[in-house]
Amino acid sequence: MAYKYLLDLALILLSTKLLSMLSKVIRLPQVVGALLAGIVLGPAVLGIIGETEFFSQVSEIGVIVIMFTAGVTTDLQELRHAGKAGFLIALFGVLVPLVSGVGVGWLSSTMGWLDMSLMESIFLGTVMTATSVTITVETLKELGKLETHVGSTLLAAALIDDVLGLICLTVVSSMAGSDVNVGLVLLKIVLFFVFAVVVAILVGKFFNWMLPHNIGRSLHLYPTLAFVLCLGMAFCAEQFFGVAGIIGAFAAGLVVATTEKARFIESKFATLSQLLLTPVFFAGVGLKFNLDSMSLNVLWLAIVIFIVAVVSKLIGCGFSARACGFRGKECLQIGSGMACRGEVALIVANKGLAMGLLASELLSAVILMIVGCAVLVPILLKFFFRNTEVTKMVHSEIAEQRSKLEQLDIVTESLLREDREIRRRAKEKHAQQDNNSNSEQNRE
Repeated sequence: MAYKYLLDLALILLSTKLLSMLSKVIRLPQVVGALLAGIVLGPAVLGIIGETEFFSQVSEIGVIVIMFTAGVTTDLQELRHAGKAGFLIALFGVLVPLVSGVGVGWLSSTMGWLDMSLMESIFLGTVMTATSVTITVETLKELGKLETHVGSTLLAAALIDDVLGLICLTVVSSMAGSDVNVGLVLLKIVLFFVFAVVVAILVGKFFNWMLPHNIGRSLHLYPTLAFVLCLGMAFCAEQFFGVAGIIGAFAAGLVVATTEKARFIESKFATLSQLLLTPVFFAGVGLKFNLDSMSLNVLWLAIVIFIVAVVSKLIGCGFSARACGFRGKECLQIGSGMACRGEVALIVANKGLAMGLLASELLSAVILMIVGCAVLVPILLKFFFRNTEVTKMVHSEIAEQRSKLEQLDIVTESLLREDREIRRRAKEKHAQQDNNSNSEQNRE
C-alpha cells in the first residue's frame, strides 16, 4: 500500500500528542509520552508500525532541527557570566558520568551481561553525561525555588553541561573506527570550530546588512536562510570534518543566536519541530525499543546504568558544588537536579546506534534509564528541598528567557483572539451601517 506512511504518520502524531499530554498531567517530561507512543505502536507491543526509510529520514531531519533549536536557545553571554560554580559543576557533571560509563562497560563484560568494547563503554559514558533540566525547572517552579541561588546555578550548569557533552560526542564519534589517526581527527575538529567561527562572523555581517534593506518585508526569509545554514553546516560537519551532523546543526544554532532575529527564527522553528519533526524522532526511537533483547542480563545492566546515571551526577555535581561554597543540603539539591536525562541523551544514543557504537540492547537500557530518571528526580528534589527556607531570591536571565519561550504560544493565541474580536466588531459595524443605509433608502 503506497500511501500507508500517511496513516502511520497520522497515528504517530496523534498518539505522541495524547501520551505527551498524559505525561504532562502526571508531571513527567513530554518526551516520555512520545517515547511510549513509539514503543506501544512499534514491534515491542502492538506491531502496527515498523521502521521505514521514510521515518528514518524524517527522524534524521528532526534531530538536526532539535539540535539547531538547542543552539539558538543557548545564550553564549549567559554561559560566560555563569561563573566558576556553573562551570565546575558542569565540568564534573560530565567527567564523572563519562568515567562511570567506562566502568559500567567493564562491569558488564566482567559479569557476562553484555560484551562491550572500550569505545562502546566510552560512548555509553558520553550518553550519561547529558543533562535535561526541563523536569527540574518544573519541579523548582512548583516549589517556588527556581529563582534562588541553587536554581540559577542549576540552569547555568545544565547549559554548560550540554555544550561540554556535545564536545565529548564530537571527539568520541570522530575517533570511531579501527584505523583512526588521532592527530588527524583532532586537527579536523579544530578546523571545524575555526570554520564555525568564520561562518558566525560572515552570517552575522550578512544578517546585519539585510536588516536595513528588509524592514517590514519578507520576514520569512530569515528562518529560510537559517534552515539552509543549519542543513549546510550539518552536511559540512559530516562530509568534510568527520564530525557528527548534529554538532554542525548545534553550531549553526549558536551562529544564529548571535543575530538580532534569533528569537523570531526560534519561534518559527518551534512550530515546525513540535508539529512534525520532534514527535517523529522520539517515536522513532521508541520503535527501536527491542523487547526481545530484554533478557535478565540486559535488565540487570539497565538497572546498573540507571543507578550509576543518578549517583554519578550526585557525586560529580554535588562535590564540585561543595568546592564552590554550597552547603551540604544545597549540594544534594544541585546533584539531584542535574541527574535528569532527556532529549540530548536520546539523540546521542540514537547517533551511537547509527554509528555501530551502541548495541540495540543498550538503546533499550538507555530508554529505561531516561524514564527512571524522569520519575526519580522530582522525588529527590522535593525530599532535599523539604523544610528549607529561601532567604535570598536571585534574578536569573536564563530562567526569564525560558519563561518567555513558554509564554510565546499564549501571547500568539491572545493576539489572534484580539484580532478575531476586532474583525467581528468591524463586521457588525459594517452590517449596521448597511442596515441603516437600506432603511434610509426605503424611507425615500
